[in-house]
Amino acid sequence: MKVIGITGGVGSGKSTVLSLLKKHFNAYVIQADEVAKDIMKKGECGYQQVIEMFSDRILDARGEIDRVKLAKIVFANINKRMVLNSIIHPLVKRVILEKINEMKIKGQYEYFFVEAALLIEDHYNVICDELWYIYVPEEVRRIRLKENRGYSDNKISKIFKSQLTDNEFRKYCSCVIDNSNNVENTLGQLKKYLVP
Repeated sequence: MKVIGITGGVGSGKSTVLSLLKKHFNAYVIQADEVAKDIMKKGECGYQQVIEMFSDRILDARGEIDRVKLAKIVFANINKRMVLNSIIHPLVKRVILEKINEMKIKGQYEYFFVEAALLIEDHYNVICDELWYIYVPEEVRRIRLKENRGYSDNKISKIFKSQLTDNEFRKYCSCVIDNSNNVENTLGQLKKYLVP
């Protein structure tokens, strides 16, 4: 089973690529963001650590972590964001590693795809056989983010500034999928890399 990391800037259509991988290939797909959400649920490995750090003021009426409250705190203070990341990112990576090992033992998938925004920064190259970059020109991503998520130009510029540049993504990734065209075009590129 080959382990492949998927990354790319916001608005590059990573979700579209992941759904194509699930539908057309013998692939297991895991998303770091979803794992992060799961491990902060009551009874999971990150729940108590996050509460100890940020207090029970971040809980909702059901005792679950209110992600909106937590986001307000960490996006207002870079140090608090770094603290949250230092708790969550290692736990996410551990869960993903456990899932990789579980799927290797089961032996039912040919590919295991890990999607993470900070794939390169969090050194997923250590657990992945390859890193793939989902590329879409900045101007196209900007249009998509305005239309699909209602983001302002200012918000988009801030996000772009906080992410790796096109050159940096290309430097670390062995495969580039151009997702700026139609779905059939993207699928054709995936087949080129995954069908022997």
